[in-house]
Amino acid sequence: MSRRTRRRFLTDAVALAGTAWVGNTVRGSGNVSAKIADIETYAVTYPTKGRFKFFENAKGEPVGRQTVVVKITADDGTAGWGQSVPTHKWSYETLESVQTSIDHYLKPVLIGKSVDDAEAINRAMETFIAPSFSTGQPICKAGIDLALFDLTGRLTGQSARRRWNRKGKDKVLLSWTLNPRTLDEIPSLIEQGRQHGYANFNVKVAPDPVFDVQMCREVKRLVPDGFLWADANGGYDEATALAVAPKLAAAGVDVLEQPLKPNRFRGYQKIRKQRALPILMDEGVVSSIELAEFIALGMIDGVSMKPARCGGLTEARRQIELVLDRGLMWLGSGLTDPDLSLAASLLLYGAYDLERPAALNGPQFLSERSILTKPLAPVDGFMAVPDGPGLAVEVDEEKLRKFGA
Repeated sequence: MSRRTRRRFLTDAVALAGTAWVGNTVRGSGNVSAKIADIETYAVTYPTKGRFKFFENAKGEPVGRQTVVVKITADDGTAGWGQSVPTHKWSYETLESVQTSIDHYLKPVLIGKSVDDAEAINRAMETFIAPSFSTGQPICKAGIDLALFDLTGRLTGQSARRRWNRKGKDKVLLSWTLNPRTLDEIPSLIEQGRQHGYANFNVKVAPDPVFDVQMCREVKRLVPDGFLWADANGGYDEATALAVAPKLAAAGVDVLEQPLKPNRFRGYQKIRKQRALPILMDEGVVSSIELAEFIALGMIDGVSMKPARCGGLTEARRQIELVLDRGLMWLGSGLTDPDLSLAASLLLYGAYDLERPAALNGPQFLSERSILTKPLAPVDGFMAVPDGPGLAVEVDEEKLRKFGA
């Protein structure tokens, strides 16, 4: 894509930012005239394995990875599938809020709308689940976005790369997530990753800067050639972040994600001006509007991308295009995505030639349970990008009924 074309794309994108879905069909690919006949939701919880702090209760016990599977059926009988992945310890959205919002607020206003009427679909969703600072309930709306993407892809017979006019790559390099409680746990956790073919690692840091530096130094000692990505999930205060960033850099960290809470604008300006490490934002970026503002204010060096966080593939593409246009960095991440949400991330990161390892840790922390006829699985530290119409995966409805909560 030329710079002029990309700028035109971005102008349109910012005008539409905050909505959860816009048409992705390619001109001449066929007339998508079907209407939405039904929307169904299924609560599915995936058992977890290993320790991950976001899927623990107050006692530190594993609680599973909760999701809401979305099925949108057109009036010709074609169905598209999506998945919302709420994580209440990471965002305000819960399994219950996602399912009730779709069933009681979004479904009634979307039934009967043409699947390619982006303006009407966006207007309805933004009217009945309104924005606050940014897009209202983006994790919820991501399930709708993915299901519509899958449905329209099936209706036109087009793959993601064909619809986006991108060659892309066939597999995505992965990063293994480390969140040890003690330094003694690090060697065994790294060995687990290596046994699965992983050579790059991302670490959870904050709020203890002393432990964080020691942990990163040990990881770098054991994996000197790997890409080391530290994610604070907004857990530092400004003074701590400014003090620890140079130490993390000296310990071998390559990038620092979300060091502060997203509303600490002046703090982000200070830590980015420090230039100890590239500073990326995650939780604070939902739509292209605030991403453009954060860039203009000199707060960040890029963004950690999660389609599930920002309302789905449509908005995620806008943000990647914006970052590429500004010459900034983007990393591929996820919300411990299973199945459909994982497939969407792989399609996006593959199509846009993600350069660095992706922290897609669903396969690492989730059990072997899957609702797909052919489950997605890493091989030697890579995951293949699905190939086919829509999300390019097939749901086994018998498994869905079996695993549904």
